[in-house]
Amino acid sequence: MKASANRQLKCTDLPVLSSREQGWENVLVEQFQPPAGEARFDQGDEHAIYLSLAPRPVHLLQVQGGKTYAGLYGKGDISIMPAQVPFFSRWDSDDRFLLIRITSRFIQNVAKETINRNPDRLELLPVFQNRDPQLEAIGMLLLTEVKQEDSSRLYIESLANVLAIHLLRQYAATKPQVTVYEGGLPQRQLSQVLDYMNDHLDHDIKLADLAALLNMSQFHFSHMFKQAIGTSPYQYLLQQRIERAKQLLKQTDQPIMEIAFQCGFNHHSHLSQQFRRFTGITPKAFRAN
Repeated sequence: MKASANRQLKCTDLPVLSSREQGWENVLVEQFQPPAGEARFDQGDEHAIYLSLAPRPVHLLQVQGGKTYAGLYGKGDISIMPAQVPFFSRWDSDDRFLLIRITSRFIQNVAKETINRNPDRLELLPVFQNRDPQLEAIGMLLLTEVKQEDSSRLYIESLANVLAIHLLRQYAATKPQVTVYEGGLPQRQLSQVLDYMNDHLDHDIKLADLAALLNMSQFHFSHMFKQAIGTSPYQYLLQQRIERAKQLLKQTDQPIMEIAFQCGFNHHSHLSQQFRRFTGITPKAFRAN
């Protein structure tokens, strides 16, 4: 092992990217690019997912839960470190990885809401070098949001719920049966949710707020909402904000910055980015037409 491999990586080492400053709830996403070294992690009350982003395979030694694993990790390889399980890792060359931490409290709440299981008996299993395309896709979507200047709280909460359900389904010690209701939201409930969204476009709408309107779990609400209208709550909300922006651009002479605030965007550039994605032109060009 090279001398540089003796370097001890601490959880306080600065990541290249982090969601910490964005105020996300229940999930923390950070990208690291450390040189060869080693690390000890005390998981505390958070489950952690290591997702390799290394362009070249890296030889890793990992120890957790009394088990030792050594192997070459390439891009897309995943390890899962359950809460309260100490974890040690050593790598012999420059590494690049995504570390996703999700609170055990959140996982327990999702389990209680969706599978009606006593969360005190919930246990996730440690995993070494696994391939999981769905988990990798969720990780990359979260990484994309970390890179955004303005991430949607509704979208992040939706991804966190999908992540929690996937961990419960695939990595719990006892595989749960997650009930998925078919048929979508009834018309009355759908109208109630759509009216709420329309009346609060300028607010930071949370997935929990929408689900609470119908006294429903966030996972089941998201699933039934999409079944009812063919798109996710986040995509529908974004579409409605763009439609509201179109109306204000054509019917008023308000500054675009003010319109952005009224439509739930944090600043002019965020509105412009999403507006162009939906319409192909900028708000300024749309107003001029």
